[in-house]
Amino acid sequence: MIQPLRLAAAQLNLWVGDIEGNVGKIIEAARYARDDLKADLLVCPELSLLGYPPDDLLLRTALPRAVADGLERLLHEVRGIALIVGLPEFAEEGRYNGAVVIHDGTLLARYRKQLLPNYGVFDEKRHFQPGHGTTVFELRGVPIGLCVCEDVWGPNPARAAKDAGARLLININASPYDIAKPQERIAVLRSRAAETGLPILYVNMVGGQDDLVFDGGSLGINGDGSVTFRAPAFEEGVYVCGFNGRFVGQVAAEVPQEAMVYRALVQATRDYVERNGFPGALVGLSGGIDSALVAAIAADALGSQKVWAVSLPSRYTADMSNEDARIEAQRLGIRYSVLPIETAFEAFSHSLAGLFAGRAPDITEENLQSRCRGVLLMALSNKFGHVVLTTGNKSEMAVGYATLYGDMCGGFAPIKDVYKTLIYRLARYRNTLGEVIPDRVITRAPSAELRPEQKDSDSLPPYEVLDPILEAYVEDSRSIGEIVAMGYDEATVRRVAALVRRSEYKRRQAPPGPKVTRRAFGRERRYPITAQYGDL
Repeated sequence: MIQPLRLAAAQLNLWVGDIEGNVGKIIEAARYARDDLKADLLVCPELSLLGYPPDDLLLRTALPRAVADGLERLLHEVRGIALIVGLPEFAEEGRYNGAVVIHDGTLLARYRKQLLPNYGVFDEKRHFQPGHGTTVFELRGVPIGLCVCEDVWGPNPARAAKDAGARLLININASPYDIAKPQERIAVLRSRAAETGLPILYVNMVGGQDDLVFDGGSLGINGDGSVTFRAPAFEEGVYVCGFNGRFVGQVAAEVPQEAMVYRALVQATRDYVERNGFPGALVGLSGGIDSALVAAIAADALGSQKVWAVSLPSRYTADMSNEDARIEAQRLGIRYSVLPIETAFEAFSHSLAGLFAGRAPDITEENLQSRCRGVLLMALSNKFGHVVLTTGNKSEMAVGYATLYGDMCGGFAPIKDVYKTLIYRLARYRNTLGEVIPDRVITRAPSAELRPEQKDSDSLPPYEVLDPILEAYVEDSRSIGEIVAMGYDEATVRRVAALVRRSEYKRRQAPPGPKVTRRAFGRERRYPITAQYGDL
């Protein structure tokens, strides 16, 4: 008969590189788990001592000593409760993504991650060597297997732990969020449970880290695949469950997709702005759907007092756009300024008039308006210290419907991985929490308002056609022929694919923003700028 245990999942928001701060947070969590929750074991996420992903911080020569000092502090200060903590392990033959089990000043066990992901956002083979051994330690008579993140996505580490006598498997994670990830995790954990019969405690971190965001969602899945413990998504905390062969605890409700994506964007924006020391954020609020959503995200992430919306109207800006921008700013309670671009646009046009003589106005003048806005927003950013949040979405970034040094100016791009069709769903979702985005912003035809009567559909296929093509081409890497076979017009597919290819140079110069789809531009999708791959 298994001795009952109380297990605490430390679903922590950790700061990459802040070893001292992370160790302090782990110690505080351990004391809370011991004194208030009466837990026997506190389980922290993957690389929790250093933060994830550390990337080339792992190459710093002073890091091994700092990690050793952090571990020594944990050994000295965490007493009366067992602790699992993730950390980089430095050995003569190389570095490992490791985990240790400590109890009352004693290091009970070590583990080295065996399966190193090197796909998508992961680049672990650049920094770590794979481990090979199985770790099973005993707590109050219960043999517990330990593994790290990707190890549970393949069958061998879990099976080896079962063969070594484990009655419970603990899997510590730094698993980034995307739309499909929550269901994928459940499927993988159920597969491992079915193969081994082992209950699995899955512990994940929360928080934003540059272009990644972590959703938590720690859970306990039993040998029969049932979930009887789950921590809430995107909520930092220490969550306890009982274990007596099965998990016994609270099961947080599953969160609908739009709510999960919105929480991810808010979390990522908050952590990026605050941890990089910006006093607030600037948003160019145009009266359009994209900037409307970004303004709402910023206010929810930072508080209304830290958000400054600036309307930058031109001769082509509709009165209703100006009115809707003002209304949303009032509803959100954020600072609002109007800074017309006409004077700047006329000055640039006058400077260029001689060289442009004899040439009709074209996209050059349209982009010049956007660049006037970028110059003014960046001037405000320089003067007052606020970071500019760009407002471009994934559909636009994919096909290059954005202006370099114009609407792409800024330090963080909250919706750069959100397709336009999802933008509308998120705007409607946000209004269910309190109506801040004017309905007209959601229902009117989208336009950049850079020339009279302009609409996005003048330059692009309708978004309900464009977005599925982009998803197939960008996320699934399908060929033009395969996408046409799905029922899309061949000329349209070829046009969209050509726009994606030609816009790679723009995306290389875009600010970072959080990944929420299955495959984001940036570290997850690396294509050459100068290439010819036609129908591929």
